[in-house]
Amino acid sequence: MQPTALPADGGPFAITDSVLAAMEVSRRHCEELLPEADWLRKLARSEATGQPLRIKLGLDPTAPDLHIGHTVVLNKMRQLQDLGHQVIFLIGDFTSMIGDPSGRNSTRPPLTREQIEANAQTYYKQASLVLDPARTEIRYNSEWSDPLGARGMIELAARYTVARMMERNDFHDRFKANTPISVHEFLYPLMQGYDSVALKSDLELGGTDQKFNLLMGRHLQQEYGQEPQCILTMPLLEGLDGIDKMSKSKNNYVALTEPANSMFAKVLSISDVLMWRWFALLSFRSPAEQAKLRAEVEGGRNPKDAKVMLALELVTRFHSAVAADAAESDFENRARGGIPDEMPELSLQGAPMAIGALLKQAGLVVSGSEALRLVEQGGVRIDGFAVSDKALKVQAGTMVLQVGKRKFARVTLSV
Repeated sequence: MQPTALPADGGPFAITDSVLAAMEVSRRHCEELLPEADWLRKLARSEATGQPLRIKLGLDPTAPDLHIGHTVVLNKMRQLQDLGHQVIFLIGDFTSMIGDPSGRNSTRPPLTREQIEANAQTYYKQASLVLDPARTEIRYNSEWSDPLGARGMIELAARYTVARMMERNDFHDRFKANTPISVHEFLYPLMQGYDSVALKSDLELGGTDQKFNLLMGRHLQQEYGQEPQCILTMPLLEGLDGIDKMSKSKNNYVALTEPANSMFAKVLSISDVLMWRWFALLSFRSPAEQAKLRAEVEGGRNPKDAKVMLALELVTRFHSAVAADAAESDFENRARGGIPDEMPELSLQGAPMAIGALLKQAGLVVSGSEALRLVEQGGVRIDGFAVSDKALKVQAGTMVLQVGKRKFARVTLSV
């Protein structure tokens, strides 16, 4: 286990206007860039020698889809890619089997190899909606982690102490709370750090919750005689609720593969306060444009106008301008009480069927009691007409069921 060491710096190198501009791009909207002086030096060296810097982002395929929260760091990676540097999209097929303990108050259940492989298949395709695939290096950390073996793992573990590992907030808090910590969880930051050694990265990106893991990469590169990487952390995007970070487990996310109409409607559903946070982290509009728009809203312009602009930008980016325009029309149609053009379609048997059972079988509610409560509140419609009778038996036929403002299904009910 002897990775090739990088050559020492031959500096100093000139800090030109273009180097300072690249530094500004690097720092824009980031949470931390550490150490800034080292990154400035790397940028200057790259310009002087014509050697692109190696910039790494690792994502574990713990779910089949990416969401727009992931694009906060992917957008930053694309900006650095556009500066001419080599970006490396690392799929953590090996580390997924350990489970990242970052921010966890319990041991994360490890995934099976089959689950990981199925999820990994979609990751690069979706990341390519942001990154330029022709200029992206795709790697899997099983390439070097599997050959490491037991001996190599022991040698790697010897390069870090338990005391320093316990400085990590989530481990420290769980230990104080007498919450179990499995020994294999200590391996995760070590293996993520070793990825940086194997890839000889100059910069590693991640969310703020990844800082410990990113610093581990710096430490291990020094242990193996390499020039240590810099680290750049990006803020975590709050989800639709405006409270927790965007996550599928919290059901507060917008998937990159979300249908255009649904993506548009979800963006319109966020609060006026959260909208500016999303603008800052997701929009490609310049800071000056965003500041001007915010001033207009604070001066009396309808906040919905700004939200529509953001929704159109995101839907255009991940679908098309045509799809964005259609999604806006669909949203306005719904707001006027109309029926959307696209919705789930299904066939059910058992007519006549109680309204509660019908809504549950159509997947519009989770229980019959929820359905009856929504009927009482006037939140259920059939073909645009409100349902007020909780004892209603729905006869055979094809109909559009609506729950609330955004849940629709076209159902063909037969005997």
